[in-house]
Amino acid sequence: VQLVESGGASVQAGDSLTLSCKVPEFTSKDYAVGWFRQAPGKEREGVSCISTSDGVTYYSDSVKGRFIISRDNAENTVDLRMNNLNPEDTARYYCAIEPMGLSALSRLCRSPIFFASWGRGTQVTVSS
Repeated sequence: VQLVESGGASVQAGDSLTLSCKVPEFTSKDYAVGWFRQAPGKEREGVSCISTSDGVTYYSDSVKGRFIISRDNAENTVDLRMNNLNPEDTARYYCAIEPMGLSALSRLCRSPIFFASWGRGTQVTVSS
């Protein structure tokens, strides 16, 4: 499964940025598509996830209220709109996809290990 991220850039604190993930065509199966990030020296962490079937979303506490995840099933994309960026958001951002199965979206999103298919990532750098 090939995922392709785009939209990363170097921005100033307070700026907004939208990342986009091109995913395989969605079928009738329910998938969790997630955005994860990894800063140098830190573990990869779940930022936000969305269910492709019903649009249920999950956000980590660090981005809740600032980031918005959305899906376009016709275009097979999942976007992450990031508002009011701060230097702590600096990281490489990855997109991943996994069948939902019986797990809750929040449980999946908090554990990157559950996702088998990943993109190569896109870099976001926020300067103060």
